[in-house]
Amino acid sequence: MPTYITLIKWTSKGIEHIKESPARLDKVKAAVKAAGGEVKAFYMTMGQYDAVLIGEGPTDEAYAKIMLATASSGNVSTQTLKAFTEDEYRRILAGL
Repeated sequence: MPTYITLIKWTSKGIEHIKESPARLDKVKAAVKAAGGEVKAFYMTMGQYDAVLIGEGPTDEAYAKIMLATASSGNVSTQTLKAFTEDEYRRILAGL
């Protein structure tokens, strides 16, 4: 299953309602699971981004829909990166 790394920034609305953030994270986890994926890890971070979510999804389209729905709430902005495992990385490079 494809792996995704999502970089998260709280918006001013998200900061204003920061105490609701754990419940919003639970909703994202449930949405990923309902789509056939899994949230592997979540980290609150310091620096350019406020949090990082590592998840798996059945397809790029399914994961993109979840992240777009999440961002549409107005509490966060997201940047999602498709990640490749070390095995996939080696296979890709072997084909060059």
